[in-house]
Amino acid sequence: MGTNRNRISNKRRKFFQTSAALLGGAFAFSILKPVELLAQPKEEEALKDKKEDLPLWGMGVDISKCVGCGKCVEACKIENDVPTEPFYFRTWIEQYTVKNDGEVKIESPNGGIGGLKQSVPDEEIFKSFMVPKLCNHCSDAPCVQACPVGATYISPDGVVLVDETYCIGCSYCIQACPYGARFMNPVTKVADKCTFCYHRISNDLEPACVEVCPTNARIFGNLRDKKSDLVKFLQKNPTQTLKPHLNTKSKVFYNGLSSEVR
Repeated sequence: MGTNRNRISNKRRKFFQTSAALLGGAFAFSILKPVELLAQPKEEEALKDKKEDLPLWGMGVDISKCVGCGKCVEACKIENDVPTEPFYFRTWIEQYTVKNDGEVKIESPNGGIGGLKQSVPDEEIFKSFMVPKLCNHCSDAPCVQACPVGATYISPDGVVLVDETYCIGCSYCIQACPYGARFMNPVTKVADKCTFCYHRISNDLEPACVEVCPTNARIFGNLRDKKSDLVKFLQKNPTQTLKPHLNTKSKVFYNGLSSEVR
């Protein structure tokens, strides 16, 4: 009997010791956890402040100023070693011609290099205009979501980039892009696209296409800087983005965008 009582007593003692330890841990957790939660907003605010110290790059395109000379396309190919074949482009120009009968004709031979010439007789034209196109550097980029290996990503300053060392050439991002702004580079065998000439803007230079435009139809700048040319452009003009219904949060803004553009 005495031995059994001792065993029961020992079990009870261990039970109370374990319970006390658990209660003590829970009590400590209940005290420390609110402290951690209080600290988290400060850390998040610090990270947010640090991010907002960086630029947020974007581009404006003034359709009324584009003359379709193609110099931007040519400069892009040279600057970024884009293959010379007439179906590889990081940026290109489309010529839209709306005929009197409502038909819309879209032409972009060789992406616009050498200049775009009108193929429709003047008497049949209701209106005609040029539309430069490129990667829209979306904040909610479908290509980033589609990449299975994380090769496509958004830089801290808002530029959508491709890490060539990670890209496996699956083409998922090319299919996911609703703007047709990507292609498979036949030389590197990885996805290729406009980077806003990231190597240039990282050294305080403008993208090549912006630098060579003779009519200043392209405006590049920091969306977080109220004094930048881009912000001033957005303030002065009723700009639009391509395919806004997709909610990709594009960072390429067009002035004079007609409803025929797609």
